[in-house]
Amino acid sequence: MLKLAIRADNLDKVAGALQRLGEGQIKQATARALNDAGHQARRAMQSEIDRVFDRVTPWIRKSPKVFPATPDRLQVAVAPTLTTDYGVFQRGGKVGVDPQDVLQAQAQGGRRNDKKSEVVLRRAGILPAGWQTSIPATPYPGSDDGRGNLRGAFMQQLLAYLQAYRAEGHSNMSDRRKRKLHNKQGIGYTGSRKVHQTTLGVRYFVSLGRERDKTRHLPPGVWVAKGLHDVEIKPVLMFTRKGSYKPRLDMDAVIQQADLQTYLDRRVRFRIREAAGM
Repeated sequence: MLKLAIRADNLDKVAGALQRLGEGQIKQATARALNDAGHQARRAMQSEIDRVFDRVTPWIRKSPKVFPATPDRLQVAVAPTLTTDYGVFQRGGKVGVDPQDVLQAQAQGGRRNDKKSEVVLRRAGILPAGWQTSIPATPYPGSDDGRGNLRGAFMQQLLAYLQAYRAEGHSNMSDRRKRKLHNKQGIGYTGSRKVHQTTLGVRYFVSLGRERDKTRHLPPGVWVAKGLHDVEIKPVLMFTRKGSYKPRLDMDAVIQQADLQTYLDRRVRFRIREAAGM
């Protein structure tokens, strides 16, 4: 979390304007200047996130939020959270994932927190302890969002198929529905390209690899079998041992490079002149 407070530098340049204003007007102008600086800090953070992350998701890019200053509270805060309570930075946004945790792992290094889907898979006894998930280098067609993650709807279907849900508010897939998915090769109209071949005519199964299951020659993960007699086997979701991030995101350096104090001084003088009608 970044907090900006006013430091009254170079106000001699606006001494004439200050004489025209009352205390309330000065506080209002100062709050506006602080908020200008807060938004400038947010832009600097977003630029660094764009530079550091590969195919950054809109959720992460938009996570830095400005908690504005007011005339009664001359402080602006910028924090990667979706909460609306000033000064109370709770978990918010994407269910099961806190943007603060994601960015903190990038800034300080270390292991990332588990995704909600990983927690569900582990509780169901599917994902081994100490492992996390990743999508294959070549994603299964129709499964990914183009940014290195499985689409939410696809993940929900996969978890339901694997009978992974316990008390998460979702229903597991019935055996009848699973048989229907396996037997049908497509539904819709080929001419209009509305054939959902990524979700029909398939059978998902879990492999724990040779290390845990000597009968499985496939690497650990969730796989899909397609085609006549399941001859086409492709990876859907891989199980990998928990890795560690190296520090990549240095927000302190970003703020220094943005030279926020100089920017804030300039905006204070501008807002004071503006309030004085000069």
